[in-house]
Amino acid sequence: MEEIFERFPDFVCGIVACSNADNKGENQTLTKLLREAETDIRNHFVLEGLSQNPFFHSWRKAYSAFRTDPTKFKCSSEALVRRVLKGDNIRHINKLVDAYNYISLKYRTPVGGEDLAAIKETICLRFADGDEHFVALGGDDEELVEKGEVVYASGKEILCRKWNWRESERTKLTESTENAILVIDALPPLTKEDVKKSTKDLATLVSEYCNAKTVIFVLTAENNQTSW
Repeated sequence: MEEIFERFPDFVCGIVACSNADNKGENQTLTKLLREAETDIRNHFVLEGLSQNPFFHSWRKAYSAFRTDPTKFKCSSEALVRRVLKGDNIRHINKLVDAYNYISLKYRTPVGGEDLAAIKETICLRFADGDEHFVALGGDDEELVEKGEVVYASGKEILCRKWNWRESERTKLTESTENAILVIDALPPLTKEDVKKSTKDLATLVSEYCNAKTVIFVLTAENNQTSW
């Protein structure tokens, strides 16, 4: 991850490592929290000019910096907020996803997750070599990843394309997921303290509603690696 922090020194990454999670069923409290977060988004944002809002403009600048068109490819949090502003409710997927979608809306920043049972090598945020393949969430066809785009990867396997635009079908979280990694990506105006708080909030939700054991980490340019 060092090369990413060198290019984007203000980036902060929050990590929640979950084990022994019960991810089955729907929790009504998590659903209620999602509805409340959607109402808050509608009270504070409008579609017109959303791209210039500081929470999303910083990601658009980052996407442009690694030669990705931010009008075509939007960070996951902007895409989520746009869905809400168009009148959609964020549908239930599973409890882990519901929890991280809530945190994404609450803190206006990208959050995602991967099933650790499907991952065999160390996870790294890096620039793509251009010879990796990827199957997008909900898809069947392999895509060739573009050289230089920011990706979450495990060896040559791409877990998430264009930093936080699209996750992998193979490592997606399901009701059968027991061990997972949840990742919060943050750029200004969010600070390291904001990421510490959001990561703690996410871990609390996962512990309470999925009965999971959690360990949390916050990575910065000065401290950019961890293990557990």
